[in-house]
Amino acid sequence: MYRYDEFDQTFVTQRVEQFREQVARRISGELSEDEFKPLRLMNGLYLQLHAYMLRVAIPYGTLSSRQLRQLGYIARKYDRGYGHFTTRQNIQFNWPTLGDTPDILADLAAVEMHAIQTSGNCIRNTTADATAGVAADEIADSRVYCEIIRQWSTLHPEFSFLPRKFKVAVTGAPGDRAVTAAHDIGLRMVRNDIGEIGFEVLVGGGQGRTPILAVTIREFLPAEHLLSYLEAVLRVYNQLGRRDNIYKARIKILVRETGTEEFARLVEEEWVHIRDSELKLPEDEIARIHAYFAPPAYEVLDATCPELDVQRAGNRAFDAWVRSNVEAHKQPGYAIATVSLKPHGGIPGDASAEQMERVADLADRYGFGEVRVSYKQNLLLPDLRQRDLFAVWQELTSAGLATANSHKLSDIIACPGLDYCNLANARSIPIAQMISTRFADLEREQEIGNVTVNISGCINACAHHHVANIGILGVDKKGKEFYQVTLGGAADQNAAIGDIVGPAFDEDQIVGAVETVVDVYLEKRTGSDEPFIDTYRRIGIKPFKEKLYATH
Repeated sequence: MYRYDEFDQTFVTQRVEQFREQVARRISGELSEDEFKPLRLMNGLYLQLHAYMLRVAIPYGTLSSRQLRQLGYIARKYDRGYGHFTTRQNIQFNWPTLGDTPDILADLAAVEMHAIQTSGNCIRNTTADATAGVAADEIADSRVYCEIIRQWSTLHPEFSFLPRKFKVAVTGAPGDRAVTAAHDIGLRMVRNDIGEIGFEVLVGGGQGRTPILAVTIREFLPAEHLLSYLEAVLRVYNQLGRRDNIYKARIKILVRETGTEEFARLVEEEWVHIRDSELKLPEDEIARIHAYFAPPAYEVLDATCPELDVQRAGNRAFDAWVRSNVEAHKQPGYAIATVSLKPHGGIPGDASAEQMERVADLADRYGFGEVRVSYKQNLLLPDLRQRDLFAVWQELTSAGLATANSHKLSDIIACPGLDYCNLANARSIPIAQMISTRFADLEREQEIGNVTVNISGCINACAHHHVANIGILGVDKKGKEFYQVTLGGAADQNAAIGDIVGPAFDEDQIVGAVETVVDVYLEKRTGSDEPFIDTYRRIGIKPFKEKLYATH
């Protein structure tokens, strides 16, 4: 993984001391809250319903075991013993005191971490496929280009005050595991006819009150031109994006109102002036960054593991975990394991200090000291030998981290909602807990198969409910919490915005509504191997709608 150089470390350390002085001035009353707000937001510090919240950047979701232990230490020392992992592959601490935040940032800087550009109208943390570099099906390691983007975008003088926040995602596999179509810029790695690596460039995706999928403005962009092309897109947005209306300021509105062809023309027109500038990536620079992501010292192992087969045959719970939570690795004899942060009845995305430390220990003992954060609010151990999976599963089980529900119904993405967020209209966490509890039977979950459920507490859609197979949006009706259901969303390479079913359900009805949707799916699917999304696309919304409103 990437390691700070002397310039990175010096800059982050200096920023901590600057913020320490700013916090002291706020506490003394020298700065008002209005004066302090832009300063704290530049350092990832939000003021929520009950306390401050600090959002820490985890670039493209990659953590060292040392960094994860430090996050556990921070959770224990400065928070209430836990942290919350988010869809942007970041971690949030929900209860720090203002006076402690400079010390937290200093502790983060000690392990090459920070909270810079995790808020504000700037280019946010670039996200990636959590299995980048190890997935069996990837074209190339997207982390290399995520790191190049990170270095280019951090404190970029031209893009520090954009019309609105700006999000970039990169995927390196044909199967999109980074939700690229829901981002301001989505980059999908592809090969051209002669085998060269480049990018399909999608622009103008976003969720919120106006959900829009990104459109392709370039089918193939050579890797050497990545930064100059991104700069051209950002320049067009910075020049033409609206600043008079916060609800129309995202690039998705600009692309929609300009039109795909005209927006692409504007970008190409801008790009021609900078295409061959200093932004052009030389091969040796790509190679330099690539060296940070060189594969670890894998053992030479057989692709099959008879010992694993015996263990699976003798333990149904372990077999269910392998089927659900273990993915193919590009290196024979190795596997990728999802560490579920979604125990039945638990809070999605939360991990205690002890759990973080336990996962860090497992990464050191059984892997190469690396952990990944997925946009689905889980952790991954990316480099496990197949023969070690049973031992890892046993340890995860004892830590409450081995729920066999990856990609299953209880693997719910949820925002903090009204329990924490002052923008929310309704609670997300209790609804997620109730749905998860209702479907706590693992055999039933396995029978239902892969289905995504996402819950947002307000129209800002931080939990990506628009692109979930079953999306739930919290709304307020005369002071009472209701939940609107959408069906048919998808976050992969065939991304789709879900369809609104009809009138919202109250808190007492919403869990039953989800169960009704699942029952219709089970009744209508052509076989146990037909995923929910395929059934929905085949039969449409009508059967679900009829059953939902006949029942409720």
